[in-house]
Amino acid sequence: MHLKHLEWPFFEDRHRVLAQELEAWCQAHLQHPAHGADVDGECVELVRQLGAGGWLSHAIAGQALGGAAEAIDTRSICILRETLARYHGLADFAFAMQGLGSGAISLAGTAAQRERYLPRVARGEALAAFALSEPQAGSDVAAMQCSASEDGDAYLLNGEKTWISNGGIADFYVVFARTGEAPGSRGISAFIVDAGLPGFEIAERIQVIAPHPLARLKFRDCRVPKSQMIGVAGEGFKIAMRTLDVFRTSVAAAALGFARRALQEGLGQAKRRAMFGATLADLPLAQAKLAEMACTVDSSALLVYRAAWQRDQGQNVTREAAMAKLMATEGAQQVIDAALQLHGGRGVQSGEIVESLYREIRALRIYEGASEVQQLIIGRDLLR
Repeated sequence: MHLKHLEWPFFEDRHRVLAQELEAWCQAHLQHPAHGADVDGECVELVRQLGAGGWLSHAIAGQALGGAAEAIDTRSICILRETLARYHGLADFAFAMQGLGSGAISLAGTAAQRERYLPRVARGEALAAFALSEPQAGSDVAAMQCSASEDGDAYLLNGEKTWISNGGIADFYVVFARTGEAPGSRGISAFIVDAGLPGFEIAERIQVIAPHPLARLKFRDCRVPKSQMIGVAGEGFKIAMRTLDVFRTSVAAAALGFARRALQEGLGQAKRRAMFGATLADLPLAQAKLAEMACTVDSSALLVYRAAWQRDQGQNVTREAAMAKLMATEGAQQVIDAALQLHGGRGVQSGEIVESLYREIRALRIYEGASEVQQLIIGRDLLR
């Protein structure tokens, strides 16, 4: 059922091969998890497995550096995230953060930076993190307060970052800080900060409803060599937006994967559950609910892979990516809620697949641009 969409004209044969090979790997290596006490260790191990399986090669650019291609292929990223999310939410997270955390280096890093970091990311030997958000600067990136001041052959970083995925376990962080070349978003630069640098600490580990490595970072006169700047001074905001542009559609793909799994679980439950001398699936109300869920899944998939295809054709996808993220994440929340309802009391029992999906999906409606931000993007683009 879930591979039929690969027949759509958005895909090439290489995408169909990728999906089939990944499906077989997931069946052999992944089972939907009940996160244990050691989420950090589980995440590190998943990165190692994904690297050994060759899947992380799709998260970086440059074949000589271990990448699958010279440029990141959006459709491949989306296929990977959709499939991994359907099997294992933390595996999707682990894959996504390797791409997002190293994306700025793939897009704008020097040859030395790319050679130092990207091969280790592709092999699963170095964990990456993307440090953009701050306590008072989430969706409004231009409100950033974290600063970097010149000090000889280095910059001194001061300030905080929060909601940083892979915080506490990453080997390096791409950190965005205000360098002051111009006001607002034009005075921000990007730096690669290795874990363990003096003046850099993990100030707090953050616990959320679907356990993931997450932290608040603090910098106090953290000395970062100028050679660790990505691109040129003042171009950090553009680099951040380019990085998010690559991976925003893939957030929608992950939501689609969660929704497909929920539909699968809902169908199975409807067929199995005895009710009023028949099964739940025999009730018209249940059939109507399943129909709504299937329509939501397919409409989300069409938006996701339209945006991914357009981006791979070199087109601007600001509106299309926002539409995909908005509809796929909001739609997945609805599909998962309906699947949980079909399970009755079992649906809210810890350890049930639909219960874990219910917790997994909620954050996707917020991170990499909340649903309300996507609405603003779409509205403003229409008005232009």
